[in-house]
Amino acid sequence: MTHTRSHRQATARAPLKIGGLVPFTATDYPGHLAAVIFVQGCPWRCGYCHNPHLQERPPHSPLDWQTILDFLRRRDGMLDSVVFSGGEPTMDPALEAAIHAVRELGFKIGLHTGGTHPRRLRDILPWVDWVGLDIKTDFQNYDKITRVHNSGNAAKDSLQALLDAGVSLECRSTIHPQLHSPQDILRLGHYLHRQGVRQYALQVFRTQGCRDSVLNQSGQALHAYPGEHVTQALAELFPRFELRRD
Repeated sequence: MTHTRSHRQATARAPLKIGGLVPFTATDYPGHLAAVIFVQGCPWRCGYCHNPHLQERPPHSPLDWQTILDFLRRRDGMLDSVVFSGGEPTMDPALEAAIHAVRELGFKIGLHTGGTHPRRLRDILPWVDWVGLDIKTDFQNYDKITRVHNSGNAAKDSLQALLDAGVSLECRSTIHPQLHSPQDILRLGHYLHRQGVRQYALQVFRTQGCRDSVLNQSGQALHAYPGEHVTQALAELFPRFELRRD
């Protein structure tokens, strides 16, 4: 009881910094009707990011946390889950308290993360029902995409934390021909297969929201990328594999 009370107190002192809310979605948590809370702030600067407005972390939350909770109370019976996305939700020290507050309302918890904070991720996993983990590329080359030194180590530790916990997990990679050759994609897929990943999705780059003019310009003709031989090979590696173009 003391533990729960401390979470509530933490929420009151330093509420989650929220940059946006999607009140209803059937796609962000597979098989569930969910609301999505977008946490403000991300330590990485991926060029293909489609939510760059959420990268900066302001001193105060753009949206009021109590207002979000009041909204969720009114959605009882209409939603069965809440997804924390971003930005990068594990960057926020108030995430665990927020998860507890939402679970107390009766919702399942989904999480979208890039794995930037593996220690905080491990702390919250007992209360998370499903995770979508972004895998940018092979871990040695993460810096090329995130533009942050040693970011691959954090992502690798986060993947291991999720596999150790046995939480329901989807790994997904956003791919662009300037950043991922077909050989790169296959190599990454084989690595994830060896680690025990069972569900994997390739998300072909889309220009929506992206502020990188070079990636946008070369991302106009991607209908044949990454190639049928790549998708067929990956489909044979994973019990659940999906190629997403939207």
